[in-house]
Parts: sequence; structure tokens; C-alpha cells
Amino acid sequence: MRVTSKGQVTIPRDLRETFGIAANSEVIFGIEGGKITIVPKDDIGRLADRERLDRFLAVLDRLEGTGDQAVNADDVMALTRDR
Repeated sequence: MRVTSKGQVTIPRDLRETFGIAANSEVIFGIEGGKITIVPKDDIGRLADRERLDRFLAVLDRLEGTGDQAVNADDVMALTRDR
């Protein structure tokens, strides 16, 4: 795929059909993990869901390895049952 001097590219037909991008429809460009993304504008809900998921995964990454390794699953279950 080549980019024109105006910055234009042609989205292949099979991709347009798969993702519901019709002629004259609007799309949103974004960046995820260092890659450019393109989604139909009417699919903004899915984009918002993806952003929430990315934030959640980032929190899990920060928390990884921070738990008390001396506490086992049975102890945690006992603590939560008593509440």
C-alpha cells in the first residue's frame, strides 16, 4: 500500500466490508501500542471499551508481583467469608 502525496491510502474492499466502512462514512484514527488504528466512527463504543480494557491491563501489570506471597488462597477465602 502506498501513501499519496496528500497522505491518502486506499482501504482494501475486504477490510471495508469486514469492518462496515462504507463510501463517505467517517473513521477515527488512533494509536494503540505504537500502531496506527482506524475504526468506523459509529463504532466509537468499541473504541472506548478497548481504551478501558487497556487501562485495566496497565493497572494489572503494575500490580503484578506486589501481593503477599506468604498468604495462600485458602487464607484469602477464609478472610473474605467472614465479612
